[in-house]
Amino acid sequence: MALSKRLARVGRECVACGTCEKVCPRAAIRVASGVAARVDGALCVGCGKCARVCPADVIALVEREAAV
Repeated sequence: MALSKRLARVGRECVACGTCEKVCPRAAIRVASGVAARVDGALCVGCGKCARVCPADVIALVEREAAV
């Protein structure tokens, strides 16, 4: 999969449930030590699967910055 113009962004209200991590096809989103999920922009393809399954509804797809 090629990188898209979009990128997943996790809000501060993340409850660190790990649901997003389980559905990511590129392992681009991780929850470590029960802290909010983090997105690896180099791996994220902007598919939106994480945003669709987030029970807290705190993941959004945003425009990727040109420097990434």
